[in-house]
Amino acid sequence: MDIPARSAARHSTRLDGREYSSPYVPRVDSPMPSMPRDAVRPSAEGAALAESAEARLVGRTASGDLQAFEQLYRAYHPRLSRFLDRVMRRPGLVGEVLNDTMLVVWNRAASYDGRSKVSTWIFAIGYRKALKALSRLDEPVDDEGGDDQPAPPEAGPEHRAARSQMCAALAQAVDRLSLEQRAVVHLAYFHGIGCREIGDIVGCPVDTVKTRMFHARRRLKTLLAGQLEDWL
Repeated sequence: MDIPARSAARHSTRLDGREYSSPYVPRVDSPMPSMPRDAVRPSAEGAALAESAEARLVGRTASGDLQAFEQLYRAYHPRLSRFLDRVMRRPGLVGEVLNDTMLVVWNRAASYDGRSKVSTWIFAIGYRKALKALSRLDEPVDDEGGDDQPAPPEAGPEHRAARSQMCAALAQAVDRLSLEQRAVVHLAYFHGIGCREIGDIVGCPVDTVKTRMFHARRRLKTLLAGQLEDWL
């Protein structure tokens, strides 16, 4: 298949009910499973190899390689969807913002300079797009609870019920934090990202990230009233 030049005429693609001007947007016909929270993290060597592979994909995307862009899209769809869903609390906007984010990746792949991880660069784009989307809303944001992580299959009914109750309480408490605090909590606890990278994503100094985390943890302890203090 011939790769269209970036200066060539672009065609419209409809996705999630909206029309985008883009040479290609991969289809994701079914929800992509997210990484289990208790999954074993890759070794430092494995993480470095994965990061190098992602950087190469961005480089190929900058050259107009649609297959490389598709690989990036599918790799980041589950991770970015979960982050945007938890931060925005607007399920109806998640698909729109995710697609807007990945279109920026396609159009501006050449601007990636390698000074940060690919994940940091993409999450930062997503965070800015989320803020822009929320700024267009006038109505208040509703609190939403729930958690989509199943209990281990060997767990008994009482354990599953207790875990479900704990996750629901935690999700509801996190949803009551400010947007800035929700962002640092989810990036740190659910994506395993360090303070320096979080600062790059949300666009603030490391000390500000630590301050937001401190106030978020204090607020969560108050909201949970001792239910999950060991977790915090």
